[in-house]
Amino acid sequence: MSNGTTLVLGATGKTGRRVAARLRLHGTPVRAASRSSPTRFDWSDPGGWDAALRDVDAVYVVAPGVPGPVHEFVARAGAVGVRRLVLLSGHAADTWGDSAFGLDMRSAEDAVRGSALEWTVLRASNFNQNFDEDLFRAPLVAGELALPAGEVPEPFIDVEDVADAAAAVLTEPGRHAGRVYELTGPRAIPFAEAVELISRASGRAIAYRRTSPAEYAAALVAEGVGEDDAHHVAAMFVLMERGLLAATSEDLATVVGRAPRTFEDYVVRAAAAGAWGR
Repeated sequence: MSNGTTLVLGATGKTGRRVAARLRLHGTPVRAASRSSPTRFDWSDPGGWDAALRDVDAVYVVAPGVPGPVHEFVARAGAVGVRRLVLLSGHAADTWGDSAFGLDMRSAEDAVRGSALEWTVLRASNFNQNFDEDLFRAPLVAGELALPAGEVPEPFIDVEDVADAAAAVLTEPGRHAGRVYELTGPRAIPFAEAVELISRASGRAIAYRRTSPAEYAAALVAEGVGEDDAHHVAAMFVLMERGLLAATSEDLATVVGRAPRTFEDYVVRAAAAGAWGR
């Protein structure tokens, strides 16, 4: 029996916390779940899933870092009466081929799209906020970002746009059933240009340097990132260099009725908030 509640997984993460806030503002009952939330959810502990899923109508799913668990989760969700699933995945996931990157997201897509529930997949490109809320921030503050990315551009998307799209899909049952949306920014730019824009807006001297995937993975490990996670991130850059992820899409406008925010708009907002200050 559902009471219209939406379960938001990864509720303390970049998208989850924003999606939850939008749903609450809309008047949708929200059950926020994560490893540190009052409603605890851990992909490695299936014993706790049923409590999180109880009396839930829809679920916002952020895939775990390993392939497999979403299949069992989807089966559990269907068995207890969940009706709809909205999955966050990666841009152009069906073009990743033999890449070692994203096996977790592709497995999650297979689970969701193969289910009998109403489902929608949101495939997002790299977030703008990776530059101020994630691995890229500390190097930018230190004055140099070194990544294994060359001239192939990336259509960075603002995480606020991703959250707007997720909230729209979750509050419009039926309209987006069986759809896969590619969510990108309005234009693709190389990482070097992204860093130049950040440097100009922040008023700080920040350089970009291209490195190799192996060097980048080693640097991440030296900074305390797990070896598997480091190689996974490096594999993403190898995939990006194929150029298969550089295309932009108008799908965000289809979902929310407006164009995506520009990278320049993000940079101005983040710089004004002191994102790259010492």
